[in-house]
Amino acid sequence: MVTAQTPVVAAIVLVSFGILGWGFFRAKGFGKLGILAWLQSVVLMVPWLLFFGLFAAGIYVNLAGILLLIVVSTTIYIAIGRKLRELGQDAILRQKANQRIASETSSESSSSDLESSTSETSTSGQRNSELQPEIIPIPEEDLNAIKGIFGIDTFFSTQTIAYQEGAIFRGNIRGEPEVVHERLTANLKKSLGDKYRLFLVENTDGKPVVIILPSRNEPRSMTLAQKIFGVILFFATIATSMEAAGILLSFDFFASPERYQETLTIAGGIIAILISHEIGHWFFARRYDVRLSLPYFIPAVQIGSFGSITRFESILPSRKVLFDIALAGPATSGIVSLVLLIVGFLLSQQGSYFELPNQFFQGSILVGTLAKVILGSALESPLVGVHPLVIIGWLGLVITALNLMPAGQLDGGRIVQAIYGRKTAQRTTIVTLIVLGLVSLGNPLAIYWAIVILFLQRDLERPSLNEITEPDDARAALGLLALFLMITTLIPLAPALAGSLGIGS
Repeated sequence: MVTAQTPVVAAIVLVSFGILGWGFFRAKGFGKLGILAWLQSVVLMVPWLLFFGLFAAGIYVNLAGILLLIVVSTTIYIAIGRKLRELGQDAILRQKANQRIASETSSESSSSDLESSTSETSTSGQRNSELQPEIIPIPEEDLNAIKGIFGIDTFFSTQTIAYQEGAIFRGNIRGEPEVVHERLTANLKKSLGDKYRLFLVENTDGKPVVIILPSRNEPRSMTLAQKIFGVILFFATIATSMEAAGILLSFDFFASPERYQETLTIAGGIIAILISHEIGHWFFARRYDVRLSLPYFIPAVQIGSFGSITRFESILPSRKVLFDIALAGPATSGIVSLVLLIVGFLLSQQGSYFELPNQFFQGSILVGTLAKVILGSALESPLVGVHPLVIIGWLGLVITALNLMPAGQLDGGRIVQAIYGRKTAQRTTIVTLIVLGLVSLGNPLAIYWAIVILFLQRDLERPSLNEITEPDDARAALGLLALFLMITTLIPLAPALAGSLGIGS
């Protein structure tokens, strides 16, 4: 057994040290701040690498140990993040201040020239009004009011450029982006009410710019026809959940609908998990005063449902809000599913209602690990008796994991967009679709999900009002943890490793 496991353990060690070494090589060029940032990655990776390394070596960490690893790694990650900000904030602020002073020296002189030129133009009866065609989309009165919201202590505007039905204001930000955005938004609302929306985003050169757009461009609410279609999809999902339950019970529900009572437990569990997912989204959306559309549930015969498509009917205030709402759904359904799975394992015994081949537990690293930790030697039997809650929890984890894939407007794609920005989210969407295309060669379920993403969910969310301020370290840690659990749920155990651990034959 030791010989069979040695290559696996060696591979884990080599890949781990390779990733950590490459990260250190990149980080050391940034001095102490770079090393601290690298340590954050180490703290986040090491506990999980340790857990799976020990697992591959045949050493099982119990549930208390797993929870302790999660809590300790997250706590240290946040502590290092705070230390990183304490050490780096002054240096960053000094660097930005020097850059702004240098740029403002030239921009203020050009701005004064522009103001004197504008003054001469107005005195001569606006003879050169054609010199500023870019401000035509916004009425002159509104434009003057908008210009009045800026100040030397918030955002010093140096240039106005036409953009769609609004305008872009280039300049220099004077303070923390979140505080500046709040003050500018309050000033805009005080001057013009809800007529316009103010976006604070990064320009192509990496500098903050302000974009003003009419509020009539906000997302529209669902029409009556769309709501009716959503209700139809919900009932279709109930039907496919019953069919999935029937398949697990070895009969076709659509061919024998009179046996519907046999499917109610599993189908009801699937629907409950789907609803808990939406409740998580809805709770945080209501907390931030964000409107959500009704969910479009996606029926799937194989597992009951792929989850749902939920649209934002409000412009989001910040990337932090995008993260919280996106994570709330899978966090709720994932916790519910995990609890059901663990309770089901604890209640399982030989002769239970369901008896699954032991190879069945090779289908997921996470589920196989938990099964080995809780059921132990029972997995060595050809048939393993499990409680129905195991099936419900497992299906719930799969549905949650599919929605955590980092693509487009899936929850995982929204999480990546919130933490890392739009460019990274676009790249992960492409990579996810490629991976699904490759996996679909051996698993038809992957091609169905890839088609759903490609035609319905591939686009990113529109920018939030404050696109510059990133989520804090705690949110970043939770997001990475969610993506990690997604991977461990969907990726199966290698047959050789599973066999050496007594999972399957």
